[in-house]
Amino acid sequence: MHRLERIEALEREGAGPKQLLAEVRELLREGEAWLETERDGTELAANALGRCRLAHDAGVAPVA
Repeated sequence: MHRLERIEALEREGAGPKQLLAEVRELLREGEAWLETERDGTELAANALGRCRLAHDAGVAPVA
């Protein structure tokens, strides 16, 4: 949650794309690390993370 709040704060502050992308990459990395430590009930999170990874790799930006 902290990382999402940081991304939202950066957006409000008018941060540049490089700074926002760095935070999004860390969010994906943290999500992947969390999934590796959890065993049960992570299917939905794994699917969402996979979609986020595909969107990131394709260069798709969220619409605000």
